[in-house]
Amino acid sequence: MNIHRGKYKCPDCGKCCQSSRHVATHRRSHSGEKPFECTVCSKRFTKAGDLVEHRRIHSGEKLFQCYLCDKAFIQSGNLNRHMRIHTFNRSGHLNTHLGTHSGEKPHKCSLCDKCFSDSSNLQQHKRRIHNNRRPYHCPYCGKLFKMTNELKRHVRIHTDAKPYSCRHCSDCFRMLDQLKSHLLKSHNEGTWFTCDICQQQFVTCYLLKRHSLRRHEDVKPYVCSECPRRFCRASELRLHHLVHSDIKSFSCGLCNKSFKQLQNFLNHFKKCVI
Repeated sequence: MNIHRGKYKCPDCGKCCQSSRHVATHRRSHSGEKPFECTVCSKRFTKAGDLVEHRRIHSGEKLFQCYLCDKAFIQSGNLNRHMRIHTFNRSGHLNTHLGTHSGEKPHKCSLCDKCFSDSSNLQQHKRRIHNNRRPYHCPYCGKLFKMTNELKRHVRIHTDAKPYSCRHCSDCFRMLDQLKSHLLKSHNEGTWFTCDICQQQFVTCYLLKRHSLRRHEDVKPYVCSECPRRFCRASELRLHHLVHSDIKSFSCGLCNKSFKQLQNFLNHFKKCVI
């Protein structure tokens, strides 16, 4: 059974949304209305976020960058096709891929001793964790990012773009993991990842690994330099560092109120648009 949470109901299909603005956007799926028009080619779009992404075709802005060779692309689909160049076009790459199944991790980080099965994953790790360079900036709030995929996810906060749509219903999502969760919970499509120790189920392998580290292994290698707190993942440590900082990176474009953490900003934004 598909349960929609929200107090604003679509008069056409009964779907509930979090705000009246979301209802108005959703109703365009029934009417076919496309109010956002490209000033260059006159192509029209249902959502403002889709128009923003389309404009890059005309501007030549290359937001999606390969982390292996730094070649950049206008659209994410072009980047995905390009990534195949770095996978199985040579026998060495195939051997590297096979190592992911064997559990062998021959590539060791010289800075933190973490090991990886693929050299590309090692390079990405160094760039994300040990490199402070943030060349990608958000055009809406100026927040800086190390990776293009991080910027892409962040921009959806401002544009309300939801590129991942359910094939069974009209629901759309910002993140792929949100779509996977929806398919499992609402349509019983997909595979649950089950913990061998406590039998708890998770939508993704990542969530299962995080659960195992926290609940059953108690492995916390990331230590805060400001206090004794320890964390399982580097991303958790980076988020914790905000507690010790006065920087408020997330700014609401409607009222200019700023926040340290993304979730606090999202909670505020939902109330602010109503």
